Amino acid sequence: MTLTGEAQYLSLMDRVWREGVARGDRTGTGTRALFGETLKFDLSDGTVPLLTTKRIFWKSAIKELIWFLNGESNIRPLVEQGVHIWTDWPLDKYRRATGEQLSRDAFEARIIADDDFAAKWGDLGPVYGVQWRRWPRYAANEDGSFRADTPYDQMTELVHGLKHNPASRRHIFTGWNVPELHRMALPPCHMTYQYFVADGRLSGILYQRSCDLGLGFPFNIFEAAVLIRMLAQQCGYEPGELTWMGADCHLYLNHEHLVTEQLSREPRPFPRLDFARRPEDLFSYRLEDFVIAGYEPHPHIAAPVAV
Repeated sequence: MTLTGEAQYLSLMDRVWREGVARGDRTGTGTRALFGETLKFDLSDGTVPLLTTKRIFWKSAIKELIWFLNGESNIRPLVEQGVHIWTDWPLDKYRRATGEQLSRDAFEARIIADDDFAAKWGDLGPVYGVQWRRWPRYAANEDGSFRADTPYDQMTELVHGLKHNPASRRHIFTGWNVPELHRMALPPCHMTYQYFVADGRLSGILYQRSCDLGLGFPFNIFEAAVLIRMLAQQCGYEPGELTWMGADCHLYLNHEHLVTEQLSREPRPFPRLDFARRPEDLFSYRLEDFVIAGYEPHPHIAAPVAV
């Protein structure tokens, strides 16, 4: 029997927890992991893969996606909107550098209130949004040295290509800019996206090099689906299918309570996504443009983030 929808995700979570290889990791927490997994989600009926076996704060996910699309690299616009998902990395850096065990709330308050503090401690380096919208380019000088040139906007080029050359096999964007990885607070996990147009429908693939199935995946898969819907609206297509390809698919050892509780719950139907309007372009969406209907999840399950 072929599993679909949320059931396939729960099956993967179960297999990783029971059969996954025990592995050390960068954070020192420890994981169980499987390598090379694929899931598929049908978007053609207007639904989106917003998990129901625990409540996902989808408004925060939308705000993060808009933040990416705006080419941002500082957490300030997020924390001003009450989104905390990126705060732990710069906070950890601040604590290590200064020795001051500032609370997250106090750190975020300073990020909002102090321009200089935000510029120094709120910046994540050239993470997702920078690479999506402002991939660095360089031009050669006459003496053989190089100077900064106009950055490359992958997302603008993607929209242009989908509109004007739908049969192309080059509808791709990525955050994996090798020379820039060392400058990023966290190298891209959901790193490469590709799109395919057929019969008036837009489908997409997300390749994820590293996937925290407990905390990261719910945001990653929802945002990937929403992005397909945004691109389809902007380019005049109907939604098709989302294929997710995970390389290192893992669960953290300190997430046993999350796994046990989530696997005990019966998934409910995915909600529907509609748009309140058609914005002028891909970069003009606001939170209120996204209308989620029929989302009836089980309660949220709290779990620690491994930094």
